[in-house]
Amino acid sequence: MTPSTRPQTGTGTIVLIHGLWMTPRSWEQWIDRYTASGHRVFAPAWPGVDGDVEQLQRDPSPIAGVGLGEIVDHYERFIRGLDEPPILMGHSFGGAIVQMLLDRGLGSAGVAIDSAPVKGVLPLPLSTLRSAWPVLGNPANRNKAVGLTPRQFHYAFTNTLDSTASQAVYDRHHIPGSARVLFQGASANFNPRAITRVDFRNNDRAPLLFVAGGADRIVPPKVNKANVRLYRRSTAVTAYREFPGRSHYIVGQDGWEEVADYALAWAVDHRRPGP
Repeated sequence: MTPSTRPQTGTGTIVLIHGLWMTPRSWEQWIDRYTASGHRVFAPAWPGVDGDVEQLQRDPSPIAGVGLGEIVDHYERFIRGLDEPPILMGHSFGGAIVQMLLDRGLGSAGVAIDSAPVKGVLPLPLSTLRSAWPVLGNPANRNKAVGLTPRQFHYAFTNTLDSTASQAVYDRHHIPGSARVLFQGASANFNPRAITRVDFRNNDRAPLLFVAGGADRIVPPKVNKANVRLYRRSTAVTAYREFPGRSHYIVGQDGWEEVADYALAWAVDHRRPGP
């Protein structure tokens, strides 16, 4: 079934999960669009990311040392407190978190956008390594909050924008991120108990859509495709859609409406009914 790309009008709950170096503000346009279509939308912050962007840029200490286990448990508690299973959408590490939450039996459908890889995904493109090296290159960063420079951010997030437009995105959205999260993700394939492990054969999880940006440098399409292939032995629905020319800033760059509308239409068409 091919979902409509028109904005979906209806009711239902959506939970949006941001990624590393970002806050819920990264979803601001999606929140407005989905709310206007009649949905109830939540975009909870990661633990330690409760302040506004400007405050966290000045003092990122609440973010330092926050780990993926703490973050996923935080979202699980929030979701279990809702009155219906929501559609879960996550960007970057938020996409990996969506995969972990679906594996725990949460959500009516999931959308993983430019998803960070979970344990078992093997491709490591040079552009991915270059994007993460400002953090991973120094083991002493592990329990710190570490940001990107404007130049590093332009390479990793906004490579389809000119430097002036990239700087504007950086100023509005970028915050230092928990280096522990990145180290946990990077070391997952060497850790039998990695927090990012999921059961790829789980037949009971909700439907899952992967969305990839064709020009993404942090998580190039080949990484998302490798992630999708790991689910091939599950009978649960798994789908993939690639948007050419989209960077890792796919949720905000020009044309974000097409991505948002497709993601919601697919999730509404495929979500499983609540109890």
